[in-house]
Amino acid sequence: MPFLRWLPSLFFLLALSTPASGATVATKPSQELARHLTAIAALAKPSPIVMIPAGTFLLGSKRIDDDPYGIGTQFDDTELPQNRVWLDAFEMDRDEVSLGEYLAFLQQRKTPPSDELQKLIWHVITIHSVTDDTLTRWPALYVTWKEAQDLCHSASKRLPTEAEWEKAARGTEGGLFPWGNAIPDAKRAMFGQYHVHEIPILAPVDSLDDGRSPYGLHHMAGNVAEWVQDWFGFDYYAYMTEKNPPGPTSGRYRSVRGGSWKSKVIMLRTATRSGSPPAQRSATIGFRCAKSAPATLNDPR
Repeated sequence: MPFLRWLPSLFFLLALSTPASGATVATKPSQELARHLTAIAALAKPSPIVMIPAGTFLLGSKRIDDDPYGIGTQFDDTELPQNRVWLDAFEMDRDEVSLGEYLAFLQQRKTPPSDELQKLIWHVITIHSVTDDTLTRWPALYVTWKEAQDLCHSASKRLPTEAEWEKAARGTEGGLFPWGNAIPDAKRAMFGQYHVHEIPILAPVDSLDDGRSPYGLHHMAGNVAEWVQDWFGFDYYAYMTEKNPPGPTSGRYRSVRGGSWKSKVIMLRTATRSGSPPAQRSATIGFRCAKSAPATLNDPR
């Protein structure tokens, strides 16, 4: 039954995140923590921008039924069927939005970080002696979809569509991982990590050059999974438009792509899809921003 093929995605939605807390009011940080938060924000550096040219690319996967544990086999039916899709030119952040950028954004809004993020930062500073300079280059985490969207808008950008994210991650001919078809390792991606207290094990947003995508983007697999613009449609690939697909018009979950520091290899595939409730805050979900390119860079058809 087709629905059963979607169950892994449903389980992943539940496992990805901590209980939703988007509507809660965060506690005001202590003076000492506030000093660190200000320092981390002050050290933030914006990501370079990468141009992704207009043209077609292979989105999704071909069905494979005779190799159920093969790395090229679809994770579930949500990435089927494979389509050749046209995308207009767009720009994408080379790096995930950093923790420093996120904290600077919250300071501009005069909004304290969530309690989950405050507890994490205080713990790694006081127990693990992690420095402000290190933390500013961590990817943003414990971010709701709305906060990610608002930060991008504040920089005159937006979240990428799911199709844009996939093209930026795999190139035009359907690469299995951002770097190609080689199995992930520690030089290419931050993944498969575990800490008994669920402390994130993260890499700097501008690190692991060996794992860059065909367009030079970092961490399109692992580190943190990434919010994108679209609602998550289980069967969207079966009826999507072939030019600039915008995603479903409504839904319960927002799409999340790329896998995280906790993920197994299967979640790092460029075609693997998942999602999460938009109000969710998770130690495994961050984001990066995108922007439409001038119309003159697109095919005139």
